[in-house]
Amino acid sequence: MHDHPALAEARRVLEVESAAILGLIDHLDQTFIDVVELINGITGRVVSMGLGKSGIICKKISATLASTGTPSFFLHPAEAIHGDLGMVVKGDVVLAISNSGETEELVRLIPSLKRIGADIVAITGNPSSSLAKGADHHLSAAISKEACPLGLAPTASTTATLALGDALAMALLLRKGFKEEDFAFLHPGGRLGKRFLRVVDLMHGGEAVPVVATGTEMHDVIYEMSQKGFGVTAVVDAERRLQGIITDGDLRRLLQRDENILKKNAAQSMHANPLTIDGNELASVALQIMEQKKVTSLFIVDEERRVAGIIHLHDLWGLELF
Repeated sequence: MHDHPALAEARRVLEVESAAILGLIDHLDQTFIDVVELINGITGRVVSMGLGKSGIICKKISATLASTGTPSFFLHPAEAIHGDLGMVVKGDVVLAISNSGETEELVRLIPSLKRIGADIVAITGNPSSSLAKGADHHLSAAISKEACPLGLAPTASTTATLALGDALAMALLLRKGFKEEDFAFLHPGGRLGKRFLRVVDLMHGGEAVPVVATGTEMHDVIYEMSQKGFGVTAVVDAERRLQGIITDGDLRRLLQRDENILKKNAAQSMHANPLTIDGNELASVALQIMEQKKVTSLFIVDEERRVAGIIHLHDLWGLELF
């Protein structure tokens, strides 16, 4: 099994590509630092350009940059030559990738990009190439050999370039002080994004919030609770400051103890000092409070304890907050 030709070849390829990545470490120098500082300070975007397999690598690098706080997009160099160069503006950094450094479409774009006022960062395997010499900065992705047994298909070269792009993106992430919360903001549909959802993102506000005044008669309180469907209502003063709450459970207990309950008002029937939560608190914290205190709803209040919204347990279930 271990001597099977397919396994032997797979091991060889992985060894060659691993060596190609490790070989880049010795190429890192002040230029890499300069490029990080350049991109960190730009007012525009990082525009990646490359043809063929290099173009595919460009798309991945741009996607990684964009998802970690550096605006970036891919522009096909052939399309740029035929009109799409208008997508590049002064203040952009063009990341031009070509293993040979002689890709005609990229080399032809250098004078135009300089006239626009974009900085050019070239990633090539040949520091003496036309692209490397024409760029403002050059990062070496030179390798000793491709993993392809014929020496033809881009393999180790594309792997090394992708790794260098990742290194650049991660260095920028640290330079910008990019945090988990920032990543979650750019990934609202992912699991991490859900972990950083705030109560304000999920709460019900406006007319959806069950609210009655302290002097509201109990039959109107019951109507408000039935109409809003949360099984609870806030009791507020004239300034909408929270004074207490009345829940379905409170109603059942009151009816058992006092047959004249419908003749009373909300202030006489509420319980004061209910649990509340700040709108900027994490949704996961709201869920923890509800589960620990065995309640199904929390009112959101501001610094003056004015009611701003309500969040229900059903709003939180199934969100994978932990």
